[in-house]
Order: sequence, then C-alpha cells, then structure tokens
Amino acid sequence: MITGRERASTEPLPGWEFLLSDDGVAELGDVCAALEAGSTSDAVGRALRSAGRAPEEVAALLTQAGLRTKARAKFGDLARELLFTAAGLEQATRIAIAHGHAARFREAGCDRVADLGCGLGTESIALIGQGLSPAPVELDPFTARIAAHNLARVAALSGASAPPVSTGDATEFDLSRVDGAFLDPARRTAGHRDTRRIASPDDYSPSLHVAYAIAEQLSTGVKLGPGLDRDLIPDAAEAQWVSVDGQVVETALWFGGLARPGIARAALVHRGAERHEMTAAADAPDVDARPIGAYLYEPDGAVIRARLIGALAERLGAGMLSTGIAYLTGETHVETPFAQAFRVVDALPSREKDLRRALAQRGIGRLEIKKRGVDVDPAALRKRLKLSGEEEATLILTRDANGKHISLLAERC
Repeated sequence: MITGRERASTEPLPGWEFLLSDDGVAELGDVCAALEAGSTSDAVGRALRSAGRAPEEVAALLTQAGLRTKARAKFGDLARELLFTAAGLEQATRIAIAHGHAARFREAGCDRVADLGCGLGTESIALIGQGLSPAPVELDPFTARIAAHNLARVAALSGASAPPVSTGDATEFDLSRVDGAFLDPARRTAGHRDTRRIASPDDYSPSLHVAYAIAEQLSTGVKLGPGLDRDLIPDAAEAQWVSVDGQVVETALWFGGLARPGIARAALVHRGAERHEMTAAADAPDVDARPIGAYLYEPDGAVIRARLIGALAERLGAGMLSTGIAYLTGETHVETPFAQAFRVVDALPSREKDLRRALAQRGIGRLEIKKRGVDVDPAALRKRLKLSGEEEATLILTRDANGKHISLLAERC
C-alpha cells in the first residue's frame, strides 16, 4: 500500500507536464540537437528563457536532455525518441537485454504478455519488437504516462499499434487476459529522483511473494538485482545471471514454459554486440586448487554468481588458484568470453616496501591492481607505491593454494 506521503512524492516534477505535450516533444528535440552541436546548457537555457519559456520548463527540458544523453548507454539511438525519469532510468533494462527477455516469450509460444510494473516501458518496447502484444501496467500515474508516450513513439516507428498502459496495482491485474507475464519489481523508494534502494525483497513492489504466485499460474519472467540472495530462488526456476562488458546487471528468474528443460543455472555474457552463455543443471562444484601456472583467469561476474566456476575451469583445463577464491590458473592460454586472461610475468614480494622497489626496478608507472581474498584498498596502495616510469602492468594480489599472500605481476592477454 502507498501512503499519502509516498503518493505525494510521485507527483510530476515542475515543468515536466510540458514535456508530454507536442510542443514539449518538439522543443526537447531542438534542445538535444543544440547540445549535440556544441552549445552549452547555460547558452541553451538563456535562449529558452529569452524566448519566453517558463523557468521550470527550461529546467525540465535541460534535465530531460541530460537523461537522454545518459540513457544512450542502455538504449543507443533509441534514447533520442524516449522520455525518462532519473529513477526509471536507473532501473530500466538495457534494451539489448530486454530483447533477449522478449525473445524467450516468443520462443515459448506466448502472444500476449503482461508487463507488470512496466516503469518507462522498456520491456514492452522489446515485446513489440518481437511481434508480441504487451499489456503494460504501472502503479505510478506519471510514470505510466511516460511509458505510454514511449510506447506510442516506438509503435509509430515500427508501424505497430501502441498498447494502452494501465495505471494500477499489478496484484489486481486480470491474468486471464494474457498467456505470459514479466515482472521487474521496483527496488527503489517511490518518486522520480533522489530515490534510494530497497534492501528487503519483502518490500519490493510487486513483492517476490506476488511474483512467485503469478509464476505458479503463467509462464513468467522476473528481473531482480544481481546480488539476489540465492536462498530466495525457487527450485522451479531457471536462474540466469547477466553481465554486460564485465558488469553483472541482473538476475533473471524464468518459470513455466520460459524455463529451459535441464537448465537451473545460466551465465549470460554480453561482450559488445556478442552474446555468450554457459548453462548447467545445477551449481558446478569447484575444481581442486593447484600451483600457479603460466596463466591466470578471472571469471566473469555472471559465471561467479551462477556458481559455474568449476565448469569454466574444466573448459580451460585450469584449477583454482586458491580454495574459495574466484581465480583460475593453468599452463595454456585458452580464449574465452567467460573470463579475462592474464599471462603471469613474475611473482613479486608481498611486503609493501619490497614490492615498491621491485616495481621501480621495472620502470612501471601505470599499474592496474586487482585483488581477491586480501584486505587492501587498491587506490590507496597505488598511491603509496609511488610509481614512476614508462611501463605498465597488472598487479594481482591474492592467495595461493596454501593460503599464502602472493603478488603476481601480469599482463592482459
């Protein structure tokens, strides 16, 4: 339930009503074009005020232009067509990943999919792109209007019909209208900016209890944060951790016809435009620790969270560098999208004074510091090392198979 105080916090920001008008959309396009051409925000703001635009509308236009620029990392060129709120953009799925979600529904034979808690409309945009019919629902009235605007813009570009956005509680949606459901529970407090993350899954909106109840009735996908407590994952779900260029961005749970037979754990890795996936029927047991080899591998975060390090080690012919630490080591270099590979150049002293001397002797002035299993602040250590020289390298601080602290000088493969 939303309290009166929370409901007040979801009111549109001053000037934002203008953005939803035809004049506002047109003027926003002009503002973005001017900024992209090199004009400063101050100059654009002065021009708008001189033309008679109200101060709150000027602020809204400039804020929205900034959000569009930030949104390109998630939406690419499509960001030019959409409207955003700061909180909505923070939680919005990257459009490439949303298309992967939508493809699951298409491949499962779903046709009409409820997008429960649609936010800015990203998942519904992807469903339209896959030729499906979304039924978007959003609790916050102003966010629902932004979603309707975004879906209308995308539908017009693709020649499809824009789906209506229902404003209401996802728990009250008539599931008999659809054959699939996607939920992206709100994990931030109510509002359009200056929100904070919600720590307890019990306070998500809709709650995990509601999401799992829907999953018992329909083919359902649930997008959650990458740090989801694994104890909260139902046995019936396929759990998929997703990373983009090395950053884990979500945990997706798939139920019913969306869950692939024989797969309970998956790590989906996006590297640029490429997608790679590891799957397994269960967590993979870790392999044994072994002495340091010629190469060290740092598994992608999605592989680590999916607990598929052991499966990756078998692919690489590698062993654990140390029990319980997510580094692998082996004698040969095997190219893989599921890990960063490093050639071990030398073992350096772990004592800081001796380490500083060893780096100085090698003329290393630029140093990437990576660490696992040791308590050290890389930024503070780099400053204390007083680096100078023309060479660059990677320093890996960790433990070996015997639990001993080690410092490895390495270079990226």
